Amino acid sequence: MASGAEAEGPTTPKSPAGANHRRAQIIESASRLFDQVGYYPTSMDDIAQAVGIAKPSLYHYFRSKDAILLGIHQEFIALLLSRQAERGKPSDGAVAPQLYEVMLDILNLMHTHRGHVRVFFEHHRELPPEVHDLANQGRDTYFNSVVQLFEVGVDKRQIHGNPRLSAMALFGMCNWAYQWYDPEGPLSPEDVAQSFHDILLNGIAVAASPE
Repeated sequence: MASGAEAEGPTTPKSPAGANHRRAQIIESASRLFDQVGYYPTSMDDIAQAVGIAKPSLYHYFRSKDAILLGIHQEFIALLLSRQAERGKPSDGAVAPQLYEVMLDILNLMHTHRGHVRVFFEHHRELPPEVHDLANQGRDTYFNSVVQLFEVGVDKRQIHGNPRLSAMALFGMCNWAYQWYDPEGPLSPEDVAQSFHDILLNGIAVAASPE
């Protein structure tokens, strides 16, 4: 296991030209390998070969496999947080459409960043203890932003219920979908998000007809 110093995250390359692009390549290739092969069986040699660089060059960007795993977690959360930020504050409008967009964000990433999704949900425990808090900061920030959506909805009397439990229900539906969702199948991310959104807000019981 890497030491605390090694697991802090990406190193700072001596030459900044193209560094961000190369890091993104490494994270993309590693997330795909971790998804297909598993975290422990994948070596730094495997990652270097997948990227098409020498192993010493790989260490120029990331000091350890733990650092790459942390980078995948941080990139995944950064994508979700950036989409939340683009929508603005939840007080700016109706909450229900924003909840749909939150669900769609997660399901879209299962289509565009499938390796990231599996790594994020299945390999969080593989992160060394010394960087767990760092990884959890982004997770907590994102989770709390969704809780805030529910809180605003309750305050505006647009929805009801416990905001924290409602957020957990939303994530419970969406986060598990990577286990069965097939991007090549008949359902689009929009289809799944809309169905989940309807269940979350309206339930599945048929309203009784008035007698």
